[in-house]
Amino acid sequence: MHKIVRLLLLLIPVFTMAQEADTLQEVKIEVRDKGLKKSQRTTANVITLTGKELLKAACCNLAESFETNPSIDVNFPDALTGTKQIRMLGLTSPYLMITEENIPSVRGASQAYGLSFTPGTWVESIQITKGAGSVVNGYESISGQINTELIKPLSDIPFFLNGYGSTDSRFEVNTHFNRKISDKWSSSLFIHGNARVSKNDMNDDGFLDNPVGQQVNILNRWQYNNAEKGWVSFINFRFMDDEKQTGETGFDKSRDRGTTNFWGSEINTRRLDLSAKVGYVFPEMPFQSIGFQNAFNSHDQESYFGLNQYNIRQDSYYSNLIFNSIINNTKHKFATGLNFTYDRYREDVLVPDLNGDFDRIDNSAGAFFEYSYDNTDDFSVVAGARFDKHNRLGAFFTPRIHVRYNPWEKGVFRISGGRGKRAANIFAENQQLFASSRSFNILNTAGRIYGLDPEIAWNYGLSFSQQFFLFGHAADAGFDFFRTDFSNQAIVDLYGSPQQVSFYGGKSTANSLQVEFNFGVIENLHFRTAYKFYDINANYLSGNAERPLQARHRFFGNGAYETKKTAKGGLWKFDYTYNWMGKQRLPFTGTNPVSEQLPDFSPAFSLMNAQVTKVFSQALEIYIGGENLGNYRQQKAILGSEEPFGPNFDTSIVYAPVFGRMFYAGLRFKIKS
Repeated sequence: MHKIVRLLLLLIPVFTMAQEADTLQEVKIEVRDKGLKKSQRTTANVITLTGKELLKAACCNLAESFETNPSIDVNFPDALTGTKQIRMLGLTSPYLMITEENIPSVRGASQAYGLSFTPGTWVESIQITKGAGSVVNGYESISGQINTELIKPLSDIPFFLNGYGSTDSRFEVNTHFNRKISDKWSSSLFIHGNARVSKNDMNDDGFLDNPVGQQVNILNRWQYNNAEKGWVSFINFRFMDDEKQTGETGFDKSRDRGTTNFWGSEINTRRLDLSAKVGYVFPEMPFQSIGFQNAFNSHDQESYFGLNQYNIRQDSYYSNLIFNSIINNTKHKFATGLNFTYDRYREDVLVPDLNGDFDRIDNSAGAFFEYSYDNTDDFSVVAGARFDKHNRLGAFFTPRIHVRYNPWEKGVFRISGGRGKRAANIFAENQQLFASSRSFNILNTAGRIYGLDPEIAWNYGLSFSQQFFLFGHAADAGFDFFRTDFSNQAIVDLYGSPQQVSFYGGKSTANSLQVEFNFGVIENLHFRTAYKFYDINANYLSGNAERPLQARHRFFGNGAYETKKTAKGGLWKFDYTYNWMGKQRLPFTGTNPVSEQLPDFSPAFSLMNAQVTKVFSQALEIYIGGENLGNYRQQKAILGSEEPFGPNFDTSIVYAPVFGRMFYAGLRFKIKS
């Protein structure tokens, strides 16, 4: 609606000029879509990544979709799986609520690898909310929310093909088939397959830099739309099978599993997802609607890491009923409703000093109310609260608030605050530690989740953004500061001994500052820059200390240039991304033999990625690119690699890439009618 209003405002002077000059016969207006959008009107601090932004990098899966966005940090949690982990406001993904079309998706058993289970070509847009999220979506979000919108059957094209290959022997194929069944029904079939077929050991430590394996991922979506009567619905069926094998280059799973011949690992995951959304908008009252969301998923992972074993199955059901309406007029809106969650975990753990089943059932029921006020000019507020009853977390209250104020033209202040509460799945969220010789030690045993108490945190945020013109071109600058206070957090202590990891409850804080400057230097050439500072500390047994493997200082830069379209619709796109990471505190290794010790801090380093895309027509485009162009690699990524079944083996102390420079190429082919 806001786009339509702005377009109409643009047309007013054009129509006036047309009336004054009879010679004006035709007016052509072109609006260039932005890949990354920040609205001056949204109350919360929301950044939207459109499909255009996702095409700036290979974006093979959701975890790799944030490379060109300064708000999300992308890291590698270990030296074996090649999986990318995201962080926001200095906190890892478990403290983000990650949803798919506002239904929780990456949580519990899927925290470690779940972001790699959504192919990038399926994604229509991504909304990133910094700070406490909406109470409508639950109580678990602490540092923010990432919501993924998938391509809609009603607006999808009949056929899409994406092929991808890289120098690290990774190959992918994505195909989308879409069909309009009737005036009201449309259906899409998404098929994704990927495989890494060759073993690579670029740092010559005897271990694979990336796992070999394959993934098959199929999604069938149905959309019903009856705008005249106010009904819309979505039904999704999805199946995924993902297999990974990693370890020493000489490992043969049929021969060496369960032995000490060669160290190896397999992570095999099968996942089934079913979801349905039904919405009704009252025809005579378009401001009033009812939505009903239901989702079931089964996540089954079987894995081993050398002689350690970790299996987890999670069966979940989620239901959310939402009613939206107004109070007197459309300046005053509200959303209220009920939701229910059910999670059954079957978890087997076999590691040194810890062997057992950690099966449990979690369920909760809650009610929420959220009030919104917007004077349609310079001020808006969203205030909400929810009350939940959880069989392990107890009964609790969750308040949250977001406020926006525009003090002058193109300037906007935002403040936010809210509380979050969650159960930490200490094994699923820290699977990289299984690929080590560390023993696991849980110190608190009185709580109801692995003997630990729930994690509870308050998040507060302040941001300012200003849009302006510099040398005749659009620019914007701003900052945001967020603080997260944990009254209790599941501390993962790597400072005590390199042969042990301890889990216990404690207090911690996370401060995050980000300063941005974005500028369109010339037409079609745009730069984004950001500096980020993190101050993250926790109360460890040895005292208050900096969180390990977290750079305090980061710098981000991105440049994008796009040529003008030719008469046949062709153009070139060039994208370049630069990341500088300052030194990071490393876990304690001082009691290891000298050859297996690491310094207290890692060195600072830089990473560079680039991509060039040639658009031949609306039907065909080809892209080539490279990651880690400077070929920076962590010098010693695996401790004890020469004796992987010995006491000093550890693959989890990773602060930089381990596999060096990588090039890729691909094509996109579309049939639009």
